[in-house]
Amino acid sequence: MKKSLKLIPAMAALAAGIVINPATSHAVANPYERGPAPTEASVTAKLGPFAIASKKVGAFSHPGIREGTVYYPTDTSQGTFGAIAVAPGFVSPEALVSWYGPRLASQGFVVMTLEITTGFDLPEARAAQLLSALDYMKKDSTIKNRIDPGRLAVMGWSMGGGGTLRAAQQTASLKAAIPLAPWDLGMDWSNVRVPTMIIGGDNDFVASPGFHSEPFYAQLAGEKAYLELENAGHFTFTSDNNTIAKYAISWMKRWVDEDTRYTQFLCPPPPAPSPTIQKYRQTCPY
Repeated sequence: MKKSLKLIPAMAALAAGIVINPATSHAVANPYERGPAPTEASVTAKLGPFAIASKKVGAFSHPGIREGTVYYPTDTSQGTFGAIAVAPGFVSPEALVSWYGPRLASQGFVVMTLEITTGFDLPEARAAQLLSALDYMKKDSTIKNRIDPGRLAVMGWSMGGGGTLRAAQQTASLKAAIPLAPWDLGMDWSNVRVPTMIIGGDNDFVASPGFHSEPFYAQLAGEKAYLELENAGHFTFTSDNNTIAKYAISWMKRWVDEDTRYTQFLCPPPPAPSPTIQKYRQTCPY
């Protein structure tokens, strides 16, 4: 009888669609929640709570991509993870966006940073390669069982940012997009409904916010945010940066993992003057 009584709370939780997260030992209504409750320290840490491994993707080992590196959590006890593909900019190697791999993967994502087919590929080609990278991750024998194929996202810098917007425009099923200092010309983003955070730099003279990031943000139709970094140029995005990491992690967690614990970092009161943030706009509450 006592054993039966102990089962009642668990049965009630299952009936309500609630699961027990073994990492936090509490009932959660969101089955995609991964990792402990976030703090300011955790979202700005160099590495998150998940131990990670990496895998090199050989040249032209999958249709539509050249090569790259996949970073993934080694622990699968909490279930599958969302997947993110990351593209570099014009005539730029994978190495310039490689820091996003471990930073995001250690927070509970499978991440592939790409070597673009040719450095001269325009945003349209980069969009195709981002989507092909997601397809690769869903099918690769090493990592496919770690990925939830219904929770995919894209991210990219410069022309890779333009490619990120185009991928979101073409694939409404994506859960999130983060264009970093995006560069593109002559496009209308008013049909993009994928939750999108654009991050620009106030001193960017390659993809200046006034001609790229800000008008792109204004056109977006879905949930969105715009972060403009203070004293930041076009190449600020190629080096490890705590502010970029904080907002990118929080955005991916909120939309790919549907984890509202991260809303606190995305929907605060308007920020006071900051040495790192020039502007912040959003469509809160999410």
